[in-house]
Amino acid sequence: MAPIPGSGLAKGLAVTLRTMTKKSVTAPYPDTQPDLPPRTRGVIGLFEENCTVCMLCARECPDWCIYIDSHKETVPAATPGGRERSRNVLDRFAIDFSLCMYCGICIEVCPFDALFWSPEFEYAETDIRDLTHERDKLREWMWTVPAPPALDPGAEEPKELAAARKAADKLAAARTAETTAPPSAPSAGTEPHADEQARAAESPTRPAGESKQQADQPRQEGRE
Repeated sequence: MAPIPGSGLAKGLAVTLRTMTKKSVTAPYPDTQPDLPPRTRGVIGLFEENCTVCMLCARECPDWCIYIDSHKETVPAATPGGRERSRNVLDRFAIDFSLCMYCGICIEVCPFDALFWSPEFEYAETDIRDLTHERDKLREWMWTVPAPPALDPGAEEPKELAAARKAADKLAAARTAETTAPPSAPSAGTEPHADEQARAAESPTRPAGESKQQADQPRQEGRE
């Protein structure tokens, strides 16, 4: 049976009419902010305290959009006679987001967890030069980094949390033992009890160098 002419057009118009009568599911951005997942690749935040200037992120970046400057400082020896050490001090850490392709390689290769993804994406600029975020701006993005998701019920606890909890429990147990410990007995060489002092005062004294048996034995005079 040959198709009726115009049946395809009628079906298409029917779908259009059904869609027009339904409620719109499009969020009116920017009046309504989107509900983004926590691992959204919006912008990169820098946790400066963890950065050791190892340069791994800058070397592995395929776009060469990370700029790092640093200098060395001498750290004095911790113990007398020890050797002085040198450490890198971060002077500049910048990311040019006009070149970044959001691959996340810099975050993956960082061995000290200094770079994090933030779901924030509203940082458009009218001047392309303002898309280079310096260390202060990257530090501000850290406040928008969401907390890591909870572990699975059967997952192993991170070693850092386990070590911190063990140290806290040990300190709490030591403080509890100090508060519940009984008073210590007087050590040797302390002042004797009052009863012992009274008995010592009532007992007769004997000359120095004379034993107790000699002192108790009556002295006989006139005997050879």
